[in-house]
Amino acid sequence: MKDERGILFILSGPSGVGKGTVRKSLFEKDPALEYSISVTTREPREGERNGIDYFFKKREEVQKMIEADELIEYAEYVGNYYGTPKEYVEKTLDEGKDVFLEIEVQGAMKVRENFPEGVFIFLFPPSLEVLKNRIINRGTETEDLVLNRLKEAQKEIDMMDAYDYVVVNDEVEKAVARIQSIVVSEHCKRERVAKQYQKALGSERI
Repeated sequence: MKDERGILFILSGPSGVGKGTVRKSLFEKDPALEYSISVTTREPREGERNGIDYFFKKREEVQKMIEADELIEYAEYVGNYYGTPKEYVEKTLDEGKDVFLEIEVQGAMKVRENFPEGVFIFLFPPSLEVLKNRIINRGTETEDLVLNRLKEAQKEIDMMDAYDYVVVNDEVEKAVARIQSIVVSEHCKRERVAKQYQKALGSERI
């Protein structure tokens, strides 16, 4: 049914759970999915392209977007804004494409407020011990930072009830397969399919 609107999927979870790894593997298996391109005020890095990696904007431009309520969510990190533009997401969904947003838990809660029709997937670690090891194995953080991240992760795990689905990331391949099942399941939901069939059958009823 080509008139079907796409679905916004929000993939979220605590830092270190493997969101980026799972999302990249998912996109390799399903190239039809669209990644939500963020706006940012930081300078492009070598090889990054506008409209592909990010929408690169001036700080004043993003501030105007915030004031005009043109971002589904936004945050400021190290003096730069990052956000999800409504117009891009809506346009892509209207084209019938599914959009995936990979985001931290706090950002996901903002998306929930502004885009409640989205499908929220919480990526869950097999255990806190596994999560701790993943953060430590990055080798980029001090012991204190690891401890702070784990405390924050516990708080974020407590927010799991705000999500529609929970996927345990024990193995990347299995996690990806579960997310693919969620995508299919959402497209088969009665309320989504019914709208399309009502349009298709409207002129053929006896």
